[in-house]
Amino acid sequence: MIIEALDVPWVVLLSMDSFYKVLTKQQQEQAASNDFNFDHPDAFDFDLIIATLKKLKQGKSVKIPIYDFTTHSRKKEWKTLYGANVIIFEGIMAFADKELLKLLDLKIFVDTDSDIRLVRRLRRDISERGRDIEGVIKQYNKFVKPAFDQYIQPTMRLADIVVPRGSGNTVAIDLIVQHVHSQLEERELSVRAALASAHQCHPLPQTLSVLKSTPQVRGMHTIIRNKETSRDEFIFYSKRLMRLLIEHALSLLPFQSCTVQTPQGHDYEGRTYSGKQITGVSILRAGETMEPALRAVCKDVRIGTILIQTNCNTGEPELHYLRLPKDISEDHVILMDCTVSTGAAAMMAVRVLLDHDVPEDKIFLLSLLMAEMGVHSVAYAFPRVKIITTAVDKKVNDLFRIIPGIGECPARKDLC
Repeated sequence: MIIEALDVPWVVLLSMDSFYKVLTKQQQEQAASNDFNFDHPDAFDFDLIIATLKKLKQGKSVKIPIYDFTTHSRKKEWKTLYGANVIIFEGIMAFADKELLKLLDLKIFVDTDSDIRLVRRLRRDISERGRDIEGVIKQYNKFVKPAFDQYIQPTMRLADIVVPRGSGNTVAIDLIVQHVHSQLEERELSVRAALASAHQCHPLPQTLSVLKSTPQVRGMHTIIRNKETSRDEFIFYSKRLMRLLIEHALSLLPFQSCTVQTPQGHDYEGRTYSGKQITGVSILRAGETMEPALRAVCKDVRIGTILIQTNCNTGEPELHYLRLPKDISEDHVILMDCTVSTGAAAMMAVRVLLDHDVPEDKIFLLSLLMAEMGVHSVAYAFPRVKIITTAVDKKVNDLFRIIPGIGECPARKDLC
């Protein structure tokens, strides 16, 4: 509920439940018989929690363990998270460690009636964790309730905000959201709902390069923006624009002087690419439509892919798939996305590249069409990333789609 109300481009939810310690064989046997105390500070790996939060606050990627409450062990798989505009960390022992407290900018204690806590515990452990009602009640009376009185209730005094009645207290939730918004504004991070208008009077960033709006370019935009345009025409003229966009981006790469000898035996003073290599990276499921244009003008170019999708529940971008060529840290990387509206997916993709040691000033973000909102978001977060597009539209609608736009890019075509 708080995440939805915050309405910012990128929120990460980090649960303390992921950080239970690895149990010994004896402890696993105790857990199986509901005799292990999971509601004690010693049950959590605070060193890993603190290290994880520090990296997230620095905008770096982290690997989050996945705890299996059926077997009481960590799974072999890990979940990868990237730093976000807002990090929400939640857990019963969130205030139990002094070093952890220092990392929290806003501390909220959600106070709920004990009967409601028991009902929630029963519903969660039975339906989600496969436990029986007798075992849940036994553990609640033996460990959970005493732990609340000894370790959790006393930490209420450490909170900046205490929310009585939990999620049903809409007044308190509104207060929290307003406070977070004010903190974001102080740090010059605009919330998504306000971002569309926040930069209307601001000039576009110097890192933006827009393809020159010649009559030919405007003519092709007229065709692909027209809802009456046939699928074949849309594909044909989109491909033409993408080819021009790639050519324009390549002209912005660093070149150095060189001398070659012509077949007639004369010297020619020319220019040659001064970088190590060019690598293309597509943001699925639209950026891959630009790959053919890149391959057409860059011989033997290496291609990587990143699949980022928006979580329907949280509204945050999530990394679902990543395949990058080896040793790209010295390459100029052309990051391709068909359209950029809010910039959330593009920002996550840039952070993925930075995490693979690609220098920020060697990243070129290419898009067929961008909204001003997305341009400003990316430029503010990554001031050295070069942003290149064929056109910039001024608005996004309530669904964060570009206006006037070209429609849903993947839905209107299949360019691959």
